[in-house]
Amino acid sequence: MNETLKRSISGAVYILLLLASIQYSIETFFILFGIFLLIAVLEFCNLVHLNKIAPIVIAILFYLFFYKIAIATKEDGILYILRYSKNFDLAVLILSLIVSLKCIVFLFDNKNLKVDAFSKFAYLVGYIMLPFIIITKIPFGIKGYNPNILISIFILIWTNDTFAYLVGKSIGKHKLFERISPKKTIEGFFGGIGFAVIASYFISKYFLMLPEKNTFIWIIIALIVGIFGTIGDLVESKFKRISEKKDSGNIMPGHGGILDRLDSVIFVAPIIFLFYQILNYVS
Repeated sequence: MNETLKRSISGAVYILLLLASIQYSIETFFILFGIFLLIAVLEFCNLVHLNKIAPIVIAILFYLFFYKIAIATKEDGILYILRYSKNFDLAVLILSLIVSLKCIVFLFDNKNLKVDAFSKFAYLVGYIMLPFIIITKIPFGIKGYNPNILISIFILIWTNDTFAYLVGKSIGKHKLFERISPKKTIEGFFGGIGFAVIASYFISKYFLMLPEKNTFIWIIIALIVGIFGTIGDLVESKFKRISEKKDSGNIMPGHGGILDRLDSVIFVAPIIFLFYQILNYVS
């Protein structure tokens, strides 16, 4: 099969599976991201040469525990999400942000070409597991489960990635981080952010149907996606370079692994969740 056709088909299947699972129900949403979490854990263990048994068991127990305290069933069988204590949210967020900061330091550390044993487990928990938990919290607002919130974030990520590539390929001359990702350019970086901001306006107004005064919220989210999504992509690229692998896995023909597809969103999720908390505090 032609490589381009193979890439197109696997990409389309991924997008349809993602959108359908998020839209269909809370259960399918949790199941899909639970599967994504397990695959991401396996791929990360391969990248950093970590024994897979304990991480997989921890991930399963951690996700099932979260699912148990997160989901309850009404009398009519409709699933809904329970409210957590603020301390729970804060603990998950702080731990994830600390590891995110560690990832950024790791990214810019030219001398650090290996991952020590402690850091492997720190990244496993704070860079992989906790962001998946945060992702499953993002679609829930004061009115319950709203799948369009998470879908909007994915649309912004795809918009940023697509136009960063197109702008970089057409007018890109200055390398963004050549040592880690030779194809990324500064022009592409700003081009991706610019188009994501434009997309955020239309998403907030016509997809989420927000009042005009609230469109600034999604413009800020677009900026977060553009900046931290790119950093997340670079962080995963460094892990791959250290392990001397082109892709994190091969589950998606032509695209690589689940981490290759979700590297931006797992890095962006804690920052967006932090922004949520700031908005709630201010309001």
